[in-house]
Amino acid sequence: MSLIYLGLLLFSIGGLAALDFKHELAIAKTKRYLCMILVPVAFFLIWDLAGISLGIFFRGNAPYLTGILLAEELPLEEVFFLILLSYSALLLLKAFGRKAGK
Repeated sequence: MSLIYLGLLLFSIGGLAALDFKHELAIAKTKRYLCMILVPVAFFLIWDLAGISLGIFFRGNAPYLTGILLAEELPLEEVFFLILLSYSALLLLKAFGRKAGK
């Protein structure tokens, strides 16, 4: 069992949170922005589960995963990857919006 990928995902999410709180872009401003992260994560988890059930998506053999599965072929790291993806998109949107507003 390896924690490398999960650790890097958590480190990256922490870095995004640090940027968010330093520049008050999203969650640092109001907690309502959490929905703009959690709703896409839920959507993509449903998407993943549908793809898995249709045989389109599969986990594969990766030595950097913990081996913890949340569902058949759905590794724990997928949730944190989706959080990272959604949080990155939100912060980029807020940062570019702030730049365009000046």
